[in-house]
Amino acid sequence: MLGCLQSPERGGDKARDDNKSCFFPGNRLSLGASLTEMSGQKPSLRSDDSAQSRFQVDVVMEASSAAPGPAPPSAPASTDGSRPPEESKGRFRVVGFIDPGAMDIGLPPDVSHEPDTAKSDSVSLHSTGTGHTHISDSHSNTYYMRTFGHNTIDAVPNIDFYRQTAAPFGEKLTRPSLSELHDELDKEPFEDGLANGEEPSAAEEAAALAAKEAKGGTVKFGWVKGVLIRCMLNIWGVMLFIRMSWIVGQAGIGLTIAIILMATVVTTITGLSTSAIATNGFVRGGGAYYLISRSLGPEFGGSIGLIFAFANAVAVAMYVVGFAETVVELLNDVDALMTDELNDIRIVGTLTIILLLGISVAGMEWEAKAQIVLLVILLAAIVNFFFGSFMPSESKEPKGFFGYHTAILLENFGPEFRDGETFFSVFAIFFPAATGILAGANISGDLTDPQSAIPKGTLLAILITGLTYVAVAISAGSCIVRDATGDQNDTVSPTVNCTDAACTLGYDFSICKEGGCPFGLMNDFQVMSLVSAFGPLITAGIFSATLSSALASLVSAPKVFQALCKDNIYPGLGMFAKGYGRNNEPLRGYVLTFCIGLAFILIADLNIIAPIISNFFLASYALINFSVFHASLASSPGWRPSFKYYNMWVSLAGAILCCVVMFVINWWAALVTLLIVLALYIYVSYKKPDVNWGSSTQALIYNQALTHCLNLTGVEDHVKNFRPQCLVLAGYPNARPALLQLVNSFTKNVSLMVCSHVRTVSRRSNFRELYQDYARCQRYLNKKRIKAFYAPVFSDNLRHGAQLLLQAVGLGRLKPNTLVMGFKNNWSDGNMRDVENYINTIHDAFDLLFGVVILRLQEGLDISHIQGQDELLSSHEKPPVITKDVLISVVPAKDSDSDSCPSKTTSNQSSPLITRETKSPLSLTDQRLLESSQQFKKKQGKGTIDVWWLFDDGGLTLLIPYLLTNRSKWGDCRIRVFIGGKINRIDHDRRAMATLLSRFRIDFSDINVLGDINTKPKKHNKLTFKELIEPYRLKEDDMEQEAAERLKAQEPWRITDNELELYKAKTNRQIRLNELLKEHSSTAKLIVMSMPLARKGTVSSALYMCWLETLSKGLPPLLLVRGNHQSVLTFYSSRTQTHTHTHTHRVIYLLCSRTNIQCVLLSIFITV
Repeated sequence: MLGCLQSPERGGDKARDDNKSCFFPGNRLSLGASLTEMSGQKPSLRSDDSAQSRFQVDVVMEASSAAPGPAPPSAPASTDGSRPPEESKGRFRVVGFIDPGAMDIGLPPDVSHEPDTAKSDSVSLHSTGTGHTHISDSHSNTYYMRTFGHNTIDAVPNIDFYRQTAAPFGEKLTRPSLSELHDELDKEPFEDGLANGEEPSAAEEAAALAAKEAKGGTVKFGWVKGVLIRCMLNIWGVMLFIRMSWIVGQAGIGLTIAIILMATVVTTITGLSTSAIATNGFVRGGGAYYLISRSLGPEFGGSIGLIFAFANAVAVAMYVVGFAETVVELLNDVDALMTDELNDIRIVGTLTIILLLGISVAGMEWEAKAQIVLLVILLAAIVNFFFGSFMPSESKEPKGFFGYHTAILLENFGPEFRDGETFFSVFAIFFPAATGILAGANISGDLTDPQSAIPKGTLLAILITGLTYVAVAISAGSCIVRDATGDQNDTVSPTVNCTDAACTLGYDFSICKEGGCPFGLMNDFQVMSLVSAFGPLITAGIFSATLSSALASLVSAPKVFQALCKDNIYPGLGMFAKGYGRNNEPLRGYVLTFCIGLAFILIADLNIIAPIISNFFLASYALINFSVFHASLASSPGWRPSFKYYNMWVSLAGAILCCVVMFVINWWAALVTLLIVLALYIYVSYKKPDVNWGSSTQALIYNQALTHCLNLTGVEDHVKNFRPQCLVLAGYPNARPALLQLVNSFTKNVSLMVCSHVRTVSRRSNFRELYQDYARCQRYLNKKRIKAFYAPVFSDNLRHGAQLLLQAVGLGRLKPNTLVMGFKNNWSDGNMRDVENYINTIHDAFDLLFGVVILRLQEGLDISHIQGQDELLSSHEKPPVITKDVLISVVPAKDSDSDSCPSKTTSNQSSPLITRETKSPLSLTDQRLLESSQQFKKKQGKGTIDVWWLFDDGGLTLLIPYLLTNRSKWGDCRIRVFIGGKINRIDHDRRAMATLLSRFRIDFSDINVLGDINTKPKKHNKLTFKELIEPYRLKEDDMEQEAAERLKAQEPWRITDNELELYKAKTNRQIRLNELLKEHSSTAKLIVMSMPLARKGTVSSALYMCWLETLSKGLPPLLLVRGNHQSVLTFYSSRTQTHTHTHTHRVIYLLCSRTNIQCVLLSIFITV
């Protein structure tokens, strides 16, 4: 496809006039847009003024001639070759595309599509009718005008929109983004001048340009030369010439055909699965690794890719050793051995692999030519065998070859297993001959059209080679007897009773039953040379089969290994990803394959390496089949292979068959293979490579998650299954690490945790920025292994944003039920309207039946104003480090421990937390804050978690400490329970609470009954509280009633004198509780306490905040907890019993006028 990329913000020597259009014969296309910044004017579609709208669509009229027209004055062109004026910089990029029918029209040399060239707003190509295409200055009607009746930058569907950045068949072009079409015309441009985030980086553009330049000299193969020939050469191995006759002798013609068909079924199913995957999108280099990794994900792909590449490397040694053995046998026949047979195999093998390496390094073109030569020799050898089978001679009859006879066919049709061989052992020997079906797919990156070539070439190769094996088996079994002496004197004697097929033909080979005969199907591996019309041609065929398979493996292994290294699945292997030359040849991979192959050649024993190789290949086949089944099972809309002749259940059967064959061939080798795959899978899963290929694993996980979520909606909640699902108002994840770490401690792998972020901004919401921050923050959570979701919202204030989150976050039963916040440490220094929003957020949570948890650390929670925030950035987003700079932010943070947005976002910031200032030492306060923020990250050691369960909120106050003690970090901490009571009933209340805790099966170390909880607080503490509330009192007695009412309406947080008097006892309780907390729990690791409630509309925000401040100041880490007063703990085994006693409990609580603990005791007594 050809395209015109409008990029007015980029200048250069090729800056052109503003009003040009793209013309092509029969398909003229023009897009006009003036992209200048408008200042002080209302945007309009047309304007004659020089100060035009920064996004103006010019209605283009049809021109009768190609005469250049006048350029509009909106954006004057730069005449000196410099960048266009700043006013011409716009946030919109107009991309025009040419109809596919114009693909054959070449662009003139002066028309460039490179992104660095400054284009005018409407550039067209115009044909003069003389066969030449040149730039035209005239207006012309656009494709969109003719199609839709109006001018627009909205683009019609085009294949180039869907390409990746460095697509080999065309350039990546970008459609107009939604914001370009939908946003207001006077909206401020983004910082980078682009409306979407898909603009390729400079490195990507350079890579794409280099790929385009190198594309002209790249060697690409069609389906015959690239797939069919390679697969046939790899399948037609040495087995065809030196083992096929032996298999026929052992298993007979019938079972041999069954063996061939069984192997062909496995390879055919695998071929169908390979075709399905290969036609489900563009296939790059990497063969089996690419197919499996892009289908099942990097875990399976990375594990199987490594062993598949290794198996191909060792297969080189196997084929070369097979070739060397044949050469050494020939040398031995003429008594020309250099040393001994073993060392000669090593010498010949070494020289052979060096020769093959030279052919491979020379390039794919030379390797392809060598393959064609080898194929011709191989085909000639096969034809030679069949011709020879029709030309029997008397000299060959003593060696067992009589030509086609029915008697021989009938005798050889049944099996005659010898030397302990069985059907499965013979099948294990034959099956490696059927491997090699992925030889074409392994060089998928060098194919012209992999989607078409792989299915056609692979399936046709399986068909041709399968028929060839069957034909050879029938031919050999019909004209050669199993045993022959080679002696012409062994003719039939009248005195001997002989019934064999040879006897009917005049020879008596009955002596061979005792063993020792050198000829016949069972004894002579070179019997095909005997049958053939020209014996040396069979030897040439053996050479061709072995060398072609070795060459194919030598090319496949580096290609697969290079693709694996490019994906950086194993970071230490990145050096092998580099390619050289126009074909990006993996020279380093060739050298590595050569070294591996040479090492195994020096072993010179095929029986050691053959079983492992066959199992490695079969493991790859099994995963390819399983990939198709898995992708079909996931029902992903992206699974749309154009090859339709596959079935998910057939693919599953193929995967099972491959596993069965692995154990049939060699059970210990199969176990070794599976263990290696499992170990590599675990390693890659642990490393979690940063790749996203849209695998079927992701699709299936989505399906399962969706199914389970829907199933949960049909199940009523049960108290036994209650989990504290937390909505944490934490802001940016790295702003309040202590809050997230503590909540993660009791929700990880147990319940839902949502890290929410209310972004209060004064400017218009930038949702692109919100999405970028979302991606960074979720990466941060994953990196820190905090199992939570990040949920940001834009809102005017904290309360409104929290309301949105409380109502909207969640899916079915996966919905938060507990709101977690940080205590607003600096509330007295800020705006009291923020305090009003903070308290009202708590009220809103209770209105929606949420539990509320508030964490207070004396040092504070918010560290965003002192900590570097580069942790939120990925490696490619981090700014360059300057030696004199440190990652310290000096942005002032208001309402640091409560407001979920630590600072206001300005229009030119992509994130308010990403700032860099000059080096400055941290103050002592900030150092303590940083240390405090990490206290829940480390193991807590021995200590106590003090639970002040003063009010029964359903059990949430007790459940959270229990969940914490189940974690290793808190495992050494013991739970101490504090309850209220009267001094004369301390023992009774302690026993009652102990009974309740034992029924809840919650371990505790001590129970303390606070008999002096109602004692009046100390005077100096009361005076301190009075000083605390003084600035927030209304003091209505000192002003007129009307003025007091007006002030109360304007500032509803004001504390009235009547309110103070009404809640005097509750105020004293908070002061007294703080005294008791300091007395009993000053050394605790964590205090979990029932949070006092304030009646909505009666207790002012300032008074409630003063209560919380007074209650929690000067203490270790404190969690104020208040459940929604629905039971979260039970000691029943079924829900029915719970319902039976619910009414009784309520009656007891209504009738009870004593302390809370006594009510609990009476409830338990009645229940029992």
